[in-house]
Amino acid sequence: MRDGKMTARDSGNIKSPRIIPPVYLLMANVLLLTMHFLLPVRQLIEGPCRLFGVVPCVAGIALGSWTIAKFRITQTTIRPGEVPRHLMTDGPFRFSRNPIYFGMVLLLAGQATVLGSLGPWVMIPLFIWIIRRNIIPVEEAILSGTFGDEYRQYQDRVRRWM
Repeated sequence: MRDGKMTARDSGNIKSPRIIPPVYLLMANVLLLTMHFLLPVRQLIEGPCRLFGVVPCVAGIALGSWTIAKFRITQTTIRPGEVPRHLMTDGPFRFSRNPIYFGMVLLLAGQATVLGSLGPWVMIPLFIWIIRRNIIPVEEAILSGTFGDEYRQYQDRVRRWM
C-alpha cells in the first residue's frame, strides 16, 4: 500500500476469479439454449412477438461495447482481479457500477425472449447470482482498496445493476 492506496503488489491478497465473466456468459448461453431445446417447459411468447427480444440483445451489446470502449480510452484494465489505473465514473458508469454485466443480462433476456419458452429464463437469475457471488466482490474489494473514499462515495451515488 502506498498512501493508503492498493498497488498491484497488494492485490495478491485478493483472489482473482478463476473464471472470467465472458466464460460465464458463454456457459449461460449454452445452458439457455439447452434449456430451450431439451426442457422448454412451456412456450410463453409466440410467433412474431418473439422478435421483440432483438431489442434487449442489441441494447446489451451496445452497452457492453460502450463500456469496453471506455476501458480502452481510459487505458485501464477490464479483467476482474487486476488493479485498475483509473476509477471510471462517467459514460455508462454514471448509471451502473456494473454496466458490462447489466449488458450481459440484457443479452440473455433478449435471447430468452427470442426463444420464447420458459426454460431459458431460469438461466438469468442463476447468471446474476454467479456474477454477484464470484466476480463483483473481488472487483469491489480491489476498487475500494485502490480508490478508498472516492470509490465508496461513488458506491453511494450509483447503483450496482442500474
